[in-house]
Amino acid sequence: MSGHSKWAQIKRKKGVADVKRGAAFTRLGREISIAAREGGGDPAANFTLRLAIEKARGQNMPKENIERAVKRGTGELSEGGQLEEMMYEGYGPGGTAVLVQILTDNRNRAAAEVRHMFTRGGGNLAAANAVAWMFDKKGVITLENAKNPEDLAMELIDAGAEDYKLDGNVLDLYCAPENLRALKEAIEKRKAPITSAELAWIAKSPASVTDEQAVSTMKLMESLEEHDDVQKVYSNLDISDEVMRKFETAK
Repeated sequence: MSGHSKWAQIKRKKGVADVKRGAAFTRLGREISIAAREGGGDPAANFTLRLAIEKARGQNMPKENIERAVKRGTGELSEGGQLEEMMYEGYGPGGTAVLVQILTDNRNRAAAEVRHMFTRGGGNLAAANAVAWMFDKKGVITLENAKNPEDLAMELIDAGAEDYKLDGNVLDLYCAPENLRALKEAIEKRKAPITSAELAWIAKSPASVTDEQAVSTMKLMESLEEHDDVQKVYSNLDISDEVMRKFETAK
C-alpha cells in the first residue's frame, strides 16, 4: 500500500498549487454526474454522490457547478455527451502494473490517446484483466495531523478498518468498500480531521524496479492524470522516499 500512499501525497501537494482548476472542476463534475446517474441525485441516499460532492467542495468547486453536474447525471440537463466509465490496463517502465480509470464521451479517442501516452512514457497498453487481478478495490480514508494516530487506527478496527499506514503526520485507513460509510462516520464522531475518503484500487503486492524506472513510471502516471478523460491512475509501484525526491527534483 506504500505506493498508493506516496502517490496520493504527491497528488495532494500538486493539487494545492495546481493552476489548472478548470480541468480539475471538469473531472470532479464528471464524477458527480456518474454517481448521480447510477444512484440518484440525493446525497443523503447516495453515499457515492455524497463523497463526490464533498471532494468537489474541498476543491472549492462552485455550488452552481455541483448542482449542474448532479442534474446532468439525473437527466434534468442534457448538455454534454453521454459519459462512459472504463478501466484501461497497462505496464509502465520496468513492468509495473498501471490501471487508468476513464470517464469519456468518446471511447475511441480516449483509447487512442491513452495508448499513445503509454508508448511515449516507455510502457504499453495491455488487454483487459492483464493486470487488474493484481489489485483489490478498497475504501481509503486519509487523515492528517490526527491526535494519537496509531491508537485511533486500532480503535477503528471495530468500525471496519482492515489495515492502516502511518507516514509522518498522514494516516491512511483501508477497509472493504461496503464498510467505507460506517468507517467514515465513526471517524467523524471522533472529530478526527479527514482529508479524503474514496474507493480506490490498491495493489496486492508492490513491484520494485530501478529508481530510474520508478521515476519514469511516475512521470507516465502524471501525464495520464493530466488528460481530461482520466479520473484516476493506480499502480503497484513501490515508491521509496528516495524515489519521491528524485521525481520531484527531475521536473
